[in-house]
Amino acid sequence: MLKRIEVRYLRLGMFIQEFCGSWMEHPFWRSKFLLKSDQDMQRILASSIRELWIDTAKGLDVEDEAQAVTEEQAELEIEQALTEAVAPVTSDIVRTGLQEEVEQALQVCQRARQAVKVMFQDVRMGKAVDAEQMQPIVEQIAASVMRNPGALISLARLKNQNEYTYMHSVAVCALMTALARQLQMDERLVYEAGLAGLLHDLGKAMIPNAILDKPGKLTEEEFEIIKSHPAEGHQLLLDGRGVGAIPLDVCLHHHEKTDGSGYPHQLVGEQITLLARMGAVCDVYDAITSDRPYKRGWNPAEALRKMAEWSKGHFDERVFQIFVKTMGIYPTGSLVRLHTQRLAIVTEQTEQQLLKPKVKVFYSIRARQMLTHQLLDLSQAGCEDKIIGRENPDEWGFGRLEHLWAGRDIPD
Repeated sequence: MLKRIEVRYLRLGMFIQEFCGSWMEHPFWRSKFLLKSDQDMQRILASSIRELWIDTAKGLDVEDEAQAVTEEQAELEIEQALTEAVAPVTSDIVRTGLQEEVEQALQVCQRARQAVKVMFQDVRMGKAVDAEQMQPIVEQIAASVMRNPGALISLARLKNQNEYTYMHSVAVCALMTALARQLQMDERLVYEAGLAGLLHDLGKAMIPNAILDKPGKLTEEEFEIIKSHPAEGHQLLLDGRGVGAIPLDVCLHHHEKTDGSGYPHQLVGEQITLLARMGAVCDVYDAITSDRPYKRGWNPAEALRKMAEWSKGHFDERVFQIFVKTMGIYPTGSLVRLHTQRLAIVTEQTEQQLLKPKVKVFYSIRARQMLTHQLLDLSQAGCEDKIIGRENPDEWGFGRLEHLWAGRDIPD
């Protein structure tokens, strides 16, 4: 039986099933193992991990049932966290269709990726950052997000190994822009939020490529080097031109957590500014939905559920709820199971009904065969089908499904 416990209740002989938190934020190579070493125990206690899942069928149970949360209880907590974000979204903006925006978004992604790549290369050669040079890129990303948030955000999630850091910056820029608009910030703040997203990981330009591109989990020493990137980036931005207080703050504090377990300053709650709390959510979402050499990214809908499980202590709960409104309970690209026992890929959100997005049906579970693609707007009156769960594409052996939601093949 799986149970979630706080690390203070951990003891030797327990079987660790999963750590609660992004795999990007701790140095442990394994997430499933029998805890036999006191050294491993001390490493876990000394880390930022606050909770984890144990499997009582493979190791010791907790001494007191009150110390644990069962799968059923955890599922109820997640449902409650997501349900609080289901209230209708109000917007007067006329959106462009996803497939109409994909072509433009692809071009914006390519230009933005190249601009970020050049910026990183310049910094490595000792050149100062000039934020004004990034203004056209931020504005193009913001314009695409305004027309259709799902297009560029979903495209930016698709990264090849060699350009992960650059595209991660583009993705976080888009996510910050969309989240700022959902929070009804004025245009200047929306721009600053986007610029902060584009610059937030600049400190990684100072991290050796052998560590950044390592095709495996980092050692503790390497992880400590990675953790220096917020301070490194902050200094680079201080030495640059045209960088305001918001990008400086987000760069330095996007790895802080509301319970004080983040870095570099272990800030707690509202000691972390609103924009930095936004940056924390956007940074983690893109990281855990992106493929890495040592781990496949989570399905977008699964990622939101994981984040809802961690939200207390990791993220500002209000910011997370608004983020869910921004992305949808089932973000674009999510694989879902329908009531009619068919599989579909989510193509677009319907702003007034987050649980009823537009989907493309493509597979019959009963017949175990592909179907002629069918577009369904689950929010339309008369549509009797509905989503009954999320699915893992890897378990179905589908491989890449981007062509289904994008309407075309996406180049690497």
